[in-house]
Amino acid sequence: MIAPAVRPKLEVLSSALVASIVDEAFALLDRNGVFVENENALALFRDAGQRVDDASQRVRLSETLVREALASTPSEIRLSGRAGASEFLVGADNVHFNPGSAAVTILDPGSPLHRKPTGRDLVRLARLTESLPNIHFQSTALIAGDVPGDIADSYRLFLALQFSSKPVVTGTFRVESFKPMLEMLAAVQGGSAALAAKPPAIFDACPSPPLKWSRLTSQSLIDAARAGLPSELISMGMTGATSPATITGTLVQHTAENLCGLTLCQLTRNGAPVIFGGSPSSFDMRKGTTPMGAVETMMIDVAYAQIGKSLGLPTHAYMGLSDAKVIDAQAGFEAALGAVLAALAGINVVSGPGMLNFESTQSLEKLAIDDEICGMAYRLIAGVSQRDDPMALPFFEALSASSQFLSLPHTKAWYRKEHSLARLVDRDTYEDWLAAGRRTIADRAAADVERRLSAAPPAALDPRLREELERIMAAEARAAGLDRLPEVSDT
Repeated sequence: MIAPAVRPKLEVLSSALVASIVDEAFALLDRNGVFVENENALALFRDAGQRVDDASQRVRLSETLVREALASTPSEIRLSGRAGASEFLVGADNVHFNPGSAAVTILDPGSPLHRKPTGRDLVRLARLTESLPNIHFQSTALIAGDVPGDIADSYRLFLALQFSSKPVVTGTFRVESFKPMLEMLAAVQGGSAALAAKPPAIFDACPSPPLKWSRLTSQSLIDAARAGLPSELISMGMTGATSPATITGTLVQHTAENLCGLTLCQLTRNGAPVIFGGSPSSFDMRKGTTPMGAVETMMIDVAYAQIGKSLGLPTHAYMGLSDAKVIDAQAGFEAALGAVLAALAGINVVSGPGMLNFESTQSLEKLAIDDEICGMAYRLIAGVSQRDDPMALPFFEALSASSQFLSLPHTKAWYRKEHSLARLVDRDTYEDWLAAGRRTIADRAAADVERRLSAAPPAALDPRLREELERIMAAEARAAGLDRLPEVSDT
């Protein structure tokens, strides 16, 4: 009898503690409330019979309303690639990695220096992401410095949609950005109805800790819900700075902020897709920094994902990234630990591969390395499968002094199915490593990036669709005082 594989699973909270955290989050929303700096959102809460203090913009939410909102929030989301090129289930214990979003600098290849990205960097990133098998989603992962800030949101989506067919994780830094971004997404999917039926994008929205939803992020939730696009809630408490110093205290705040955002989405449109997510950190009091590679940060991530799952919601976390400034040992061990823990926790959307320097820097070379790390994480959660019954006895019954497993048909049949073959990891002998020029993994990754970009043509885009995207983006550029967009190469 062939026994099924057991998927390894990580949980860090008891069921009783999960229930206590959720109960206290309900109490926090009811007694203390949340600041909401958006008149449209305040009107929705007011119409729902909630206690709204117009002077302070504080909203107190009843547990009854929040539980009703939870009941109407889908437990799964089917995210589609460009024009339905691919489909991914976001929910249950499915894990999907994507580059972390909105870095303000990029690590120059072969250099320790960080610089402002350009549109060409966004193109290269989108094309690289398209070629990486273990990075399921792309993201608008860089903010281009060669266009006006007023069009930075729509410009990065404009390039992402052209140069990768994968679903995209994005977001807005200006309320006005949502309209052109929605137009581009609708064009890609073939209209508003198709967009809602097969959403190709997730919109991140970040509350301001502690317990505040700004005008911008509240409007993002409303706009995305109206369009049928998933909102990914990115609570960002920092232990001891903008959230309680304890992990459990931060989890209460995190849960309350997410539940408030989720409720706003459901008041806007019943059944709106929402992802329970975040980017909290264990605040480093010595440096005044937000270490995303700290094990306590990862513990918070895994814990709130467990809470989200207990509420029947899709989940997200920023993991698989590093606070290192270059591709070094720290970058490797922090990214690997985060990716493995996220996979074991079954977090559905994992943002972070490629990222350095407290979520502010993106590296194409690190992204290539992280793709291999993500592949190892996927292999781990696939578990140990029984391939034969009996498993080994027949081989040993025929064993002789000259027997070699290398020559057996069984080895040929199962080796590639049972074992992942590293692409960038060094498994040479010492002598071969010396002969090859003593290259580091950063060296190999740099060569791999260039090989991929040279070998793989840009993802095909219908010329009429390209023209429509260019029309929308050109109108945005003119409104921002830009006569023409920068020239970018697809190579």
